[in-house]
Amino acid sequence: FSYDVVPIQSSVVICSCPHPSMVRNQPDSCSPLGIPGASSSHCPSMDGPTSESRAPGKPTSQGSELRQAPQPRKKRPEDFKFGKILGEGSFSTVVLAREQATAKEYAIKILEKRHIMKENKAQYVKRERDVMSNLDHPFFVKLYFTFQDDEKLYFGLSYAKNGELLKYIRKIGSFDETCTRFYSAEIVCALEYLHEKGIIHRDLKPENILLSEDMHIQITDFGTAKQLSSDSKQARANSFVGTAQYVSPELLTEKSACKSSDLWALGCIVYQLVAGLPPFRAGNEYLIFQKIIKLEYEFPEKFFPKAKDLVEQLLSLDPSKRIGCEEMGGYDPLRGHPFFETISWGDLHVQTPPKLTPYLPAMSEDDEDCYGNYDDLLSQFSSMQVAQSSSSHSLSTPETIPPAPQRSSSNIEQYIHDLDNNSFELDLLFSEEEKQLLLDKQTSGNPCPLWW
Repeated sequence: FSYDVVPIQSSVVICSCPHPSMVRNQPDSCSPLGIPGASSSHCPSMDGPTSESRAPGKPTSQGSELRQAPQPRKKRPEDFKFGKILGEGSFSTVVLAREQATAKEYAIKILEKRHIMKENKAQYVKRERDVMSNLDHPFFVKLYFTFQDDEKLYFGLSYAKNGELLKYIRKIGSFDETCTRFYSAEIVCALEYLHEKGIIHRDLKPENILLSEDMHIQITDFGTAKQLSSDSKQARANSFVGTAQYVSPELLTEKSACKSSDLWALGCIVYQLVAGLPPFRAGNEYLIFQKIIKLEYEFPEKFFPKAKDLVEQLLSLDPSKRIGCEEMGGYDPLRGHPFFETISWGDLHVQTPPKLTPYLPAMSEDDEDCYGNYDDLLSQFSSMQVAQSSSSHSLSTPETIPPAPQRSSSNIEQYIHDLDNNSFELDLLFSEEEKQLLLDKQTSGNPCPLWW
């Protein structure tokens, strides 16, 4: 690893959605990292002014000596007191840390250099650094500084004290209409800002929406985000990333994502805030994908009518027909949807969020199938069947159904055990017989016991 330290250019970014009072300056005392694998050690989006600066009012002539701009001292691990682990990813750990000199708290993301290189993840680290350095909005986790030692990279992030939105969905079951409206509006506001900067998040989901100390959203995890090229008409990103329940159909059929793909994820999240579960659920990614491309989902009986209409307009198989996309007039029609009629858009960031109030019973903590517990899929289906009733789904153990044949070396089982939530392999290399086996195992109901 070899890095050059580059100061972030001081700038002010104004969002068209929130009030101008929400504008913040770029990170202070910031030492971004040049991640290996880039064509240059300097990130174009983070290049500050040249280190040679001219004295005000004194034009320099050729050959005259120029003064060197002072550089802030690089931060070091010993500058911080590290505390509890806030979260762990596939190649990073986020730890609460207090800066000794200022007593400020940060969420510091720590990445092992050796593991990054071994897993070929340098491009994801660089992408996250580049994108976050370009964001300045209260509804996003803020990157304040980066530094390194011989073995690790460190990202100093704003600390969202109340953790993941998903935690609250699971705890209280689902949000009432006021809460759903408020948090959906904040996500809309954040996406408008992001898309105006030509950035697609590509992995928007409740796990990546954190809540600050005052319970406003802070979107995080930009390792799979895409900065669309500014010098061309590029509107799509062609790599396949995301999480199964929130993946857009165009990513499955065309292997490309666009800004409208984030609007699809927004529709899934609005649905989940009301229903307590995402709209597309099944025992494994393959079956989830089948439901997505067929637009196969249902609304529970008590779903708020205006929220239902909004979700239907967001979950369109045609990305150019989703409310909020450029082809449909942009974000004005989305913000003007009847579901948001009571929202004051200009000052969302300073409003007091409504108290989280449950609307329907909480989902059982054991219902992990809806969130990616795909192990032993075939044996699960061979020992259980879904018994449907008018109000719920329950699991029973049939005595007369013969077990499915055990195929320890089948491609299906290998796929199930090799699942990676951050990267999907579209060409599953299944035979038609094996695909049919999976589909046959899918019942008309959902394996998760739901309140409806």
